[in-house]
Parts: sequence; C-alpha cells; structure tokens
Amino acid sequence: MLKKITTAAAAVLLAALTACGSGGSGDAGSSSGNANANSDGKITMGFAQVGAESGWRTANTKSIQESAEKAGIELKFSDAQQKQENQIKAIRSYIQQKVDVIAFSPVVETGWDAVLLEAKRANIPVILTDRAVDSDDTSLYKTFLGSDFVEEGKKAGEWLKANAAGAKNVVELQGTTGAAPAIDRKKGFEDAIAGTDLKIVATQTGDFTRSGGKQVMEAFLKSVPQIDVVYAHNDDMGLGAIEAIKAAGKVPGKDIKIITVDAVKDGMTALAAGEINFIVECNPLLGDQLMELAKKVVAGEEVPPRVVTEETTFTSEQAKTELPNRKY
Repeated sequence: MLKKITTAAAAVLLAALTACGSGGSGDAGSSSGNANANSDGKITMGFAQVGAESGWRTANTKSIQESAEKAGIELKFSDAQQKQENQIKAIRSYIQQKVDVIAFSPVVETGWDAVLLEAKRANIPVILTDRAVDSDDTSLYKTFLGSDFVEEGKKAGEWLKANAAGAKNVVELQGTTGAAPAIDRKKGFEDAIAGTDLKIVATQTGDFTRSGGKQVMEAFLKSVPQIDVVYAHNDDMGLGAIEAIKAAGKVPGKDIKIITVDAVKDGMTALAAGEINFIVECNPLLGDQLMELAKKVVAGEEVPPRVVTEETTFTSEQAKTELPNRKY
C-alpha cells in the first residue's frame, strides 16, 4: 500500500494518469484538461500495475479488472514486473493510444514528472492508486486513492508498545527500496516506538516477496544475536520469515513475535494459528472506488485530491472470526 502528497497548488489544471491498465482509442481531451470518452460513450482506461509480487497485489489486480468490467470501462492493463521503466513505457503507450484516463500504482516515489507532464499535455487525466508520487507539481494527477501507510506503520508500533512484554530487539523486513509503503511504514513504526526500549537492530528489503522475506530472515537469524520481534512491511515477507524461523528450530509467534501489514488470507491464516501476532490491514479492493473516480474525472467533475481507504487491525482471535469472510 501510501505516501505523503504535496498539498500545494489548489487549482489543479489538467490530469494525467488514472487507474487500471486498459486501453483503446479516444479523442484528445479538451483544453480544460478533461479527456473525452469514445464515440460510443465508453471510457477507456490504461492501468500500469506494479507487478504480481504478493497476494495483496494479485487481489488488487483482480479487483480492478472485475470493477472495470462491471462499470463498463474498457481496460488496458500492463504488469511492470516491479520495474519503473516498464511502467513509464506503458504510460507512454497509453498516451499514444489516446486513452481517456490513466491509472497506476507507482513502483517507486520519484522520477515521474516527465511522463506525467506528457499525459497532462495530452489532456489525459491521471489517477494514482495504492501508492503516491513525490512531486511538487500536484497538477500532474487528479487524485490519489489508497491507504495511509504512515498510519499503518504507527498502528504496528503502537500495538508492539502495548504488547512488548520485555521484547527489545526488532528486525525489519522492508518493502521495495524507494516505494511509498516501504518508506512510510518504516517512518510510522519508528515514530510509534520512539522513546521506548524497543529498537530496530537490523533492517533490509525483502522486496515485498515471500522468498525475499525468507532469505533476509535467514540472514538475520545468523547475524543478529537476539531477535525478539519481526516487523514485516507486508504479509508475504512475514510468511517467508516464518519459514526461516521454523527452519532455525524456533517457534514463530512465541519465540519471536511477528507483526505484518496487509491481512491477505494467507497472512490471516497464520495469524489465526498464532504464528503471526498482529496484522495491520491494507485493503487491496480499490477497484470500485477507482472506477467511480475515473468516471468523474473524465466527465470533468471535481474530485478530492486524496481519497483514503478505511482499514482496521487484527489480533489472532479476531482473525479466527474474520477469516471465513475474507475475500482476498
């Protein structure tokens, strides 16, 4: 899942990127910066996805694709395989195809101004989903839909403070270097535990993947003398850490507390089993909200510059109750 967005520039000129990766041809937008739907009235959206690095991302992609179909929006979709250059290439392709709106979840925060300016000049509005960009020019996109990643990290840290029970040494499995959720979840967590005996003694990226989490945790278990807590920026890395902890002859959730972010089904299953101690939810089901925002920006309607999704947290007992209802 979020990143701070600059709140300067109250007058948003044009838009540049929206959601989902779908394509098609549409007329160039008007000088007001609003794109026009196809002659048959159908909106075409180009969506550049980060990749398929986790269960969360898979659920996010499915939500976007299903919501686009339900909303009657033609979707052009691309998988960037966690590479910024692939997303930029996809966005430029959508611009050439004259889609009505572009949406994407940025792999990293920086380096987007040039391609977003190209979309703006082509009068194609842009919507940021899940992750924000670090840009001083807020006219380059219409809105940002997603979670508050700093708050997610803060919730994780606050729970640990209340349930530390003598724990001190925390190892951190970070998300992709430079990605908004990795930066913000780290900040929120550090802010929450500041001034306590808790400290992060080792931190390294696991790239939001289960294999990455396992590999990094294996290294931590060899290099860090005492590990009391694992803080993983997503469930998949936490699940990888569980594999490494078990292989080392320790009991996850007991010998080493584990806190993760996401609340996908596999993570919730581990939480219900007591192998994870606490999960902060990051909701991937953004499709319906994204399609509604897309319709509004294409129609030239004003939308909020920031749309935050509602999310909660789960303990082991809460996971047992919620798990049968989990859609992702």
